Amino acid sequence: MSDKDSSFPAEPVEFSVDLTGHEMTRRAHVMNALGAEWDPVAVMRGEEEAYDLLYSGLDAEQQRLYDSLVEAGVLPRRA
Repeated sequence: MSDKDSSFPAEPVEFSVDLTGHEMTRRAHVMNALGAEWDPVAVMRGEEEAYDLLYSGLDAEQQRLYDSLVEAGVLPRRA
């Protein structure tokens, strides 16, 4: 191609795509896949129970490491 080829603009061209409609469709498919019986509150309770179990029964070294990660802000402080 030569520099004189006029099929391409000399300056950048504004280009944008609005994905709002696609995002709404994607969200509708996700909610449909979750089903009507999906309970987000129960899911959150289950996650809290899993974290409680995960961080229970730590030995002294594990507890020390856990505490240092909480202090550093890597892990959230748990009640």
